[in-house]
Amino acid sequence: QVNLVESGGGSVQAGGSLKLACVASGDTSRSYYMAWFRQAPGKEREWVATISTILTDYADSVKGRFTISQDKGKNTLFLQMNSLKPENTAMYYCAANRVVGGFRWQNKDAYNSWGQGTQVTVSS
Repeated sequence: QVNLVESGGGSVQAGGSLKLACVASGDTSRSYYMAWFRQAPGKEREWVATISTILTDYADSVKGRFTISQDKGKNTLFLQMNSLKPENTAMYYCAANRVVGGFRWQNKDAYNSWGQGTQVTVSS
């Protein structure tokens, strides 16, 4: 497992941009699936994007607007969010799990390391 700490959330108007960061510490020498999830009040936690050495994937609702990336030298995961919409308002969580065969990277229950979350609020 790794320890994850998110930052970069805030309040922005619709159409604006934010860049979230997630710093990993602990056993970072291995290969991981790194992901962003989000959870709005009263809703299930939903998958946003995942990156690993073998794939990059996005939820349909954010394709073309959000970009996931990582700086392995700094053990940091990023989520650049552009053209934000009010429906993107949620707590955003960073997640990680070691690369294993058959991993279901869109499934929140597959990840064993989570950050505490960072709030994103988009006003109309």
